Amino acid sequence: MANTYDNTLDLHRATAPTPNSVSRFGEAVTPSNTVNLTTYAKELYIGVSGDVKVTPVSATDDTTGAITFKAHPVGYLKMQVRRVWATGTTATNILALSE
Repeated sequence: MANTYDNTLDLHRATAPTPNSVSRFGEAVTPSNTVNLTTYAKELYIGVSGDVKVTPVSATDDTTGAITFKAHPVGYLKMQVRRVWATGTTATNILALSE
């Protein structure tokens, strides 16, 4: 039997996304100075602490809008993000979580 999506087991399928709702998708992040995330993230999960340089979703420019979270601990970085930069990011095992 194939592993397929079963909407009868998905209790959140009809839940409208909100800032506090659970994330439904995730992907590993490969930090890049030139490429945005495949899907803009609702938040990031940081697996190994360190600096995290990101471009927020609402930034008007990739370069000048980038910000760095210094010494971010293991856990969630609660910001909508479109890029995680290679230069300036020392944290690893980063996941992009989205709706």
